[in-house]
Amino acid sequence: MIGIDIIGTKRIKKLIKNKRFLERVFSKEEIDYCESKKNKEQHYSARFAAKEAVWKSLAGKYSIALKDIVIKNINNGKPIVVLKNKKLKNIKIEVSLSHTKDYSVAVAILKSYV
Repeated sequence: MIGIDIIGTKRIKKLIKNKRFLERVFSKEEIDYCESKKNKEQHYSARFAAKEAVWKSLAGKYSIALKDIVIKNINNGKPIVVLKNKKLKNIKIEVSLSHTKDYSVAVAILKSYV
């Protein structure tokens, strides 16, 4: 299954001013990563789009919260998906992110599941 999402950066820029939104959607690690960036709203926006794309790739087969989906970068900068829900431990999802000043987009491909 494939999931895709696009979101306007201005929308996320408004939302991230709300601490409850941040804590409900993003992990501490994601918040620390985004807050360390110059244009943090673009990084939050890309991660939000990735979470939505991952959720869509699961096609409703699993009940999962956005906070259960963590988008990390490995050493070479490649984004990876870490699923925090124990029911999803054998699921592998590939993700690709892109962002500009105005928009972020992400594509997620469900590679394997049990």
